[in-house]
Amino acid sequence: MATILLLHGPNLNLLGQREPHIYGSATLDDYVAATVAAAAPHGHEIEAFQSNHEGALVDAIHAARGRSAAIIINPGAFTHYAWSIHDALSAFAG
Repeated sequence: MATILLLHGPNLNLLGQREPHIYGSATLDDYVAATVAAAAPHGHEIEAFQSNHEGALVDAIHAARGRSAAIIINPGAFTHYAWSIHDALSAFAG
């Protein structure tokens, strides 16, 4: 069974509560559960982590090296300016 790291960036812990007219009513737990359900038939295990702190996400990426087969990330606002996350992902070799 391969482990896939599922990362979520800032404010995604508020999904389902924050501006539901824009982001919908599904919560972060709902998205994690859907990912777990999609991965299980393929023999994959999901390890989910959310943080509002860029460094915590970088640390999670570094810790995944050598033990996770892949990383799926929704970096939220970090999509636009988090070069440290970009660099950490570049160093991940699954």
